[in-house]
Amino acid sequence: MTSSLLASLRPEATEAPASGIVELSKYARAAGDVIQLWVGEGDMPTPAFISEAATRSLAAGETTYTWQRGIPELRQAIAAYASNLYGRPLSPERFFVCGSGMQAIQIAMTMVAGPGDEVIIPSPTWPNAPAAAGLRGATPVLVELTHGNRGWQIDLERIAAAITPRTKALFVNTPSNPTGWTATRQELVDILALARKHGLWIIADEIYTRFVWTGEAKRAPSFHDVREDGDRILWVNTFSKNWAMTGWRMGWVEADPALGDVIENLIQYSTSGSPIFIQRAGIAALERGESLVEHQIAKARRARDIVSAAVERTGRCHFSRPDGAFYLFFGIEGVTDSMAAAMRLVDLAKVGLAPGSAFGAGGEGHLRLCYLRSPEQIEIAAGRLADAIRQL
Repeated sequence: MTSSLLASLRPEATEAPASGIVELSKYARAAGDVIQLWVGEGDMPTPAFISEAATRSLAAGETTYTWQRGIPELRQAIAAYASNLYGRPLSPERFFVCGSGMQAIQIAMTMVAGPGDEVIIPSPTWPNAPAAAGLRGATPVLVELTHGNRGWQIDLERIAAAITPRTKALFVNTPSNPTGWTATRQELVDILALARKHGLWIIADEIYTRFVWTGEAKRAPSFHDVREDGDRILWVNTFSKNWAMTGWRMGWVEADPALGDVIENLIQYSTSGSPIFIQRAGIAALERGESLVEHQIAKARRARDIVSAAVERTGRCHFSRPDGAFYLFFGIEGVTDSMAAAMRLVDLAKVGLAPGSAFGAGGEGHLRLCYLRSPEQIEIAAGRLADAIRQL
């Protein structure tokens, strides 16, 4: 009976890949007191000034339906934040509030790809992005990054060779989860030129733009730096990372205002808008949270150095210090089954890492460690891992 029920479902649903990260997390949680470094979030709860904005809103009775695009005050706050960050005036009409960065990706994919289409995605990559394409009936085409003395790098010739008449979009995540690859301005120019040549959309996932480790830049290079009016670019973003709001589930899509009615409809037919009280929290984060973001960045920078040094001292690991984001993506000499290795490290070190096999082409044989943690916790985790790696 169960098999016949499954057989009657749409293949887009039944063929959605299981998450290797979730599989590892279940194993690690069952093991007891494990330091959780497999998931992309920090160890800080949402600060009180953000949470209190939501409780004030609830106390005021703001529990009704609201603007599908987001309340005007939040869209204005996002526009002000983005205008300051990218150094160019951006209208609130470009921003559309939705129920997480993941939903922003789903909305973007729905807009540009469907059955029979292809979406090119540099890999290793966060598994939810190709899954979002697959759920729309499109085919994710994973194009491997190269890895050498300069760390992880995009190969534009490989990207160009992967384009077919069915290609509709390029999904570009920079700084990258999990590798830390961070596109240079020139690489963004070249990617955009390729998209223009072939009439492709770019879905720009720049969620980690504030977490950049090259020089003293306030952010990573962005498609905002190279775009022109009329370019086919959709940006996706979230409140989760910068402001310690992973559980709040709120993000935004940025697009040309001409696409506003389409995006509004897609929000209407999925969630009918984000709760007002959560949006009030978002306003507080944007307007009062810059010192919080700077604290998060400083913490991650210190933790990156601690864990990189510890892993390097084992003499058994191969990796490049990431240019951006807050993950260390590394391989261990002799390890070819990353899920088995991740489970073994749970047993030996009581530290949970995500298996590289979860991140698609080029990921197997690696492990991903999230280092957005206090230096004290990272010191403990790094010491345990170094000891355990020598035993693998």
